[in-house]
Amino acid sequence: MELTHLDEQDKPKMVDVSEKEDSVRTATASGTIEVTPEAYEAVIHNSAKKGPVLQTAVIAAIQGAKKTPDLIPMCHPLMLSSVKTEIEELPQLPGFRLYVTAKLTGKTGVEMEALTGVSVGLLTIYDMLKAIDKGMVIRDIRLESKTGGKSGDFRRE
Repeated sequence: MELTHLDEQDKPKMVDVSEKEDSVRTATASGTIEVTPEAYEAVIHNSAKKGPVLQTAVIAAIQGAKKTPDLIPMCHPLMLSSVKTEIEELPQLPGFRLYVTAKLTGKTGVEMEALTGVSVGLLTIYDMLKAIDKGMVIRDIRLESKTGGKSGDFRRE
């Protein structure tokens, strides 16, 4: 089996995508943060001391998607055309599910950007609520769907 990120001398390399065709590519990822009822109420009522938690998490998720190649070795810097977020309130947990959808027209996929956006957004929620709840749990960060590219489409069942 040939490893794509090692050269002939086993030195790390970034994959050359220059010969690949441009295509429209999207990826949606999600993840969940479980919080205490007290922390959940602070978010819902916008009373967390650090400010508006969900709005800040959205900005952080977008920034995280844009900064992915700075954080993940071998990720290509991408010209994202769109990063969209959605936060689902989960009062029964209590907690929140964050969705990030990244999109571009290019030679490589945006799965890592969507996943990184979710991770950074959820970590931001944790940071903003840790004075109230140090026992929060971040879980189930996963790719929900992707479109475009040679490998085709994927949708989680």
